[in-house]
Amino acid sequence: MTENNMAFLDEIAWTQEGLIPAIAQDAETGKVLMMAWMNREALAETATSQYAVYWSRSRKAIWRKGESSGHRQKVIELRLDCDADVIVMRIEQEGGIACHTGRESCFYRTFQDGQWSVADPVLKDPKEIYS
Repeated sequence: MTENNMAFLDEIAWTQEGLIPAIAQDAETGKVLMMAWMNREALAETATSQYAVYWSRSRKAIWRKGESSGHRQKVIELRLDCDADVIVMRIEQEGGIACHTGRESCFYRTFQDGQWSVADPVLKDPKEIYS
């Protein structure tokens, strides 16, 4: 994309750290798979490549989802909320696993009787994914 085509980035209400939360939602089922952060570079690359690219706050680096696991996220649609401070990406999750724990979704715990309980199974051992 050219500089002119990147004007959409100026419409984002970035945090003080220059980030925006990005929610990955399965395009077919509507299930929320994960939430991560994007900076300008990550969002620009996501828009250009049509694959999810995030900003890793812990590593302070661009993170191309699936580059080590193979579980890439093909972006079907990008949506921006009314306050321009949250992105929702409707995606196709390659390999059916979005979470580094080997689960379909990062949101695998439910609150029951005052505590968090694991509700969704591990589909693949993370040691096999990241070997």
